[in-house]
Amino acid sequence: MAAIMAAMHKTSVTGDMRQHILCTAQRLIGSKGFSAVGLNELLNAAGVPKGSFYHYFGSKEAFGVALLEYYFERYWRLMDELFEHPDRSGRERLLDYWQHWLDSQSCTDGEGKCLAVKLGAEVSDLSEGMRSVLAQGTRGVIRRIADVLAQGQADGSLPVCGAPETLAQTLYQLWLGASLLSKMSRDKAPLASAMAATRQLLQLDT
Repeated sequence: MAAIMAAMHKTSVTGDMRQHILCTAQRLIGSKGFSAVGLNELLNAAGVPKGSFYHYFGSKEAFGVALLEYYFERYWRLMDELFEHPDRSGRERLLDYWQHWLDSQSCTDGEGKCLAVKLGAEVSDLSEGMRSVLAQGTRGVIRRIADVLAQGQADGSLPVCGAPETLAQTLYQLWLGASLLSKMSRDKAPLASAMAATRQLLQLDT
């Protein structure tokens, strides 16, 4: 029994340390980008030795893959929490999600920044592994939006017609582009415009 408990404790500590490194990295890389954050800076910020890093990640690229997987797993959970409210209409749940996007991408906290926006162009040509995770992660986001669009059409709160999957992809592309423009201009006006365009596409102001 003592050996089993010791093994469980070791697994827990291992998971906590790996998550701590990834959480620290998300804040740094969300602010500076992947290439701009050196290993020493990350290790100092996380307070871990280099040996610990290579215990969890075989290379910086493998670490980048793990970081994006960690980010999208958390992001999907956030979406699921926002969308799992059967007492609210599809329309209300979608508008809550877009408002959260507008608020979070307007802030200066690196941890809250969208890594699909921050790293999409930077790493897609550098790492096939990271590009693959980004593609899979964004597909998961679009699928969740499409599900709620379909629910809104079914409950009558979204008057828009058309395939939910196509509309979800259009909306996601709209917000991804607006987030990039907002980052370039350091102004949340593109995100406000995305919200207005979203309402128009969903026929919410007619």
